[in-house]
Order: sequence, then structure tokens, then C-alpha cells
Amino acid sequence: MINKKHSLQKELEKWFTGAEKVVVAGIGNPIRRDDFVGVKIVQDLSGKVSDRVQLIECETVPESFLEPMIEFNPTHVLLIDAAVMGSKPGAVRLIDPACVADVPAVTTHMLPLRIFCEYLTKMTGAKIALLLIEPENTEFGEGLTATVQAAAEKIVAMLLDLLAA
Repeated sequence: MINKKHSLQKELEKWFTGAEKVVVAGIGNPIRRDDFVGVKIVQDLSGKVSDRVQLIECETVPESFLEPMIEFNPTHVLLIDAAVMGSKPGAVRLIDPACVADVPAVTTHMLPLRIFCEYLTKMTGAKIALLLIEPENTEFGEGLTATVQAAAEKIVAMLLDLLAA
């Protein structure tokens, strides 16, 4: 597990190279347990990142936040979401949205993230990545499972190292 953490940290460091203005958008449903992980991570970063970072709690409709994202004029956009990838619960992958078709991931959103990312790239020219977390439980209910909560805490710590005020 330690090696995976370090490789994710290195992937994030490499991806954030040259970042001047960053949007971190959390996606997820607050009443579907682990599906909420993206929003929870953004909430945990709130008030702890520099002013060059815009945090957005998209919940289940990231397309509703296109305008504020575009107006911020980011160099980098990181979308954080739960996705069923066939991995162990809590597993995390940093993925280029152009490769989404190659990743067997299932999300629960109206507009497919690949199309959303294509549009956002066209409008901003920003570098975009998906940070996907394998959920353990997406049944109706509130609160993350312990496994996904632990993964979220590690991600928050990594992002704070990269984006802190």
C-alpha cells in the first residue's frame, strides 16, 4: 500500500507541474454513501488551499459548474469522483479523460465525464485529469465507509502538500 501511495503522490506531482490556477471539483451524491467521496475531499480542502485554487462541490451535476470553471481560467482541472473500476474499495487512479473509454469505470452522472472534459478542455485549454476512487458501498445512506474514508484522507493530505496556501 505504501508504494501505491507514493506512486499516486508522484503522479499528482507530475500532473500539477506548471499549475498556475487550479480547479478541484468534487463530484458525487450525498445520499449514496461512497459516491460522495469527491465532494467530501473538496469539503476537507476548504479553507486550506491557496487562492490560486478554486474548490467546487459539484455533487451530481458537474455540467452546472462549467461557467465558473471557465471564468476562473484554470491551467489545471482535477475532477474527483467515485467510479466502479473493478478494483479493491479505496483504490485510486489518476486518469487522463481521453483514456476514459479504455477504463472500465461506471459513474452515476447525467453527462458522461469524457464529454464534459472534452468541452472543458476546448473552452479553457486546461490540463484535465480524473482522480477516481473505487467505492465500497453506493447504496442509499450517508457517510463514507471506513475504507473509502481512509483513502479520502490520504488524498486530502497529498493535495494539501501540493496546493496549500
